[in-house]
Amino acid sequence: MQSAARKYDDLRNRLTNLGSALVAYSGGVDSTLLAFTAHAVLGDRCLAVLAVSDVHPSAEVDEARATARSLGLRVHEAETYELTDPRFQANPPDRCYYCKAEMFALMRTIAGSRGITWVLDGTNADDTSDRRPGRRAAAEFGIVSPLLEVGLHKNEIRHLSQQLGLPNWDKPQGACLATRFPYGTPITEALLEQVASAEAAARALGLRQVRIRAHGDVARIEVDPAEMERAFSLRDQLAPAVKQAGFTFVAQDLEGYRTGSFDADLPEDAPQQ
Repeated sequence: MQSAARKYDDLRNRLTNLGSALVAYSGGVDSTLLAFTAHAVLGDRCLAVLAVSDVHPSAEVDEARATARSLGLRVHEAETYELTDPRFQANPPDRCYYCKAEMFALMRTIAGSRGITWVLDGTNADDTSDRRPGRRAAAEFGIVSPLLEVGLHKNEIRHLSQQLGLPNWDKPQGACLATRFPYGTPITEALLEQVASAEAAARALGLRQVRIRAHGDVARIEVDPAEMERAFSLRDQLAPAVKQAGFTFVAQDLEGYRTGSFDADLPEDAPQQ
């Protein structure tokens, strides 16, 4: 089995051979390592593009900007408009496909206008085990996933990021705000703002890995299993803070945080990629 260091050497070589690259940058651990490394080996032939829209919490966008500045990355911001697509707004099980298709189409256009050959994303070797309809969009637009290609897993990416001094090496896993709603619940700007406000309130109390899953008037709070007891001990502060965002009832999920918690009830033949 290859070491993380050997895989990182492979990553640098892979990026060098591309010649030029646009990196889909979100400020998360994966895309930050990818953008940092691509800039290191490609210089001005690399551009990081940060998508800005209603489905991304403003605090996350601000943090992504700050991370890019601290690392000296060359970043271009591009606005996306997922809520104008009725297919996305209807929130079907393949919602992620429509979001990624719009984003990758825009990034392809930006890359072409700047003479950049390749568009890269931060998919890693662990992501293939999740249900990710957005991968279909990546395939359609010819998006390259170097972290996946060299076999880097999330724990290795965090380890390398820490060694390289990247400021967000231990940042909790993120996801767009649309993942907070059961499939079939129409997504609106007001609902996105509601869950963003509730999650911001939870994080202000010191919780790190937190999701507010919205079930109408009920906020179902998922936190990392290591934080579950602490979250419960904060209930006298946490419940009114979440209710202030517009929820009537607040519940803590006893299974804790996990990705794709709304996928459990999908039929077996639902699209995976």
